[in-house]
Amino acid sequence: MSLSSGTHQLGPDDAALSVRTGRTGAAAKAGHDLVIGVDSWEATLVIGDDAAGTSVELTADPSSLRVIEGSGGMKALDDDDKANIEKTINDEVLEGRGIGFRSSRVQPAADGTRIGVEGELTIGTESGPIAFELAIGDDGALTGSAVVRQTDWGIKPYSTLFGALKVEDEVEVVIEGHL
Repeated sequence: MSLSSGTHQLGPDDAALSVRTGRTGAAAKAGHDLVIGVDSWEATLVIGDDAAGTSVELTADPSSLRVIEGSGGMKALDDDDKANIEKTINDEVLEGRGIGFRSSRVQPAADGTRIGVEGELTIGTESGPIAFELAIGDDGALTGSAVVRQTDWGIKPYSTLFGALKVEDEVEVVIEGHL
């Protein structure tokens, strides 16, 4: 699909934004790799006549993260486990800090199938550079992902069992939707 000039809005109604975590430590087998959905977010992709007029912005409500799936572990996650994880993410990991992204450079590929994006990710008061690529399918499908090292944004990865079970510092943020 060749992207035409215009503004494309994305949110939970037409796309999925998720965070994928891994686990590490001596007790890693006891924990779960998680897929965490973001229920409240919005993104705007503006396609200009040239790269200078093209931009990407995204905001996400940190209190809207919900555990979709947990794989591995000693037992399956039940609803209480998921609720406890969600509370821990909001209260202890993100501490209610807002999440936002604003592009500083967007470079669409000549064939319109990819967009290289660079910009500033802000989590709470910490901002830093991040780069990722969005792929655009013939049918308007949009996919992309970025690896975020939590400690780069002042986040201490969650750990328990005296540090024997930890969430890996690097998490993957994934977007899948349709323009």
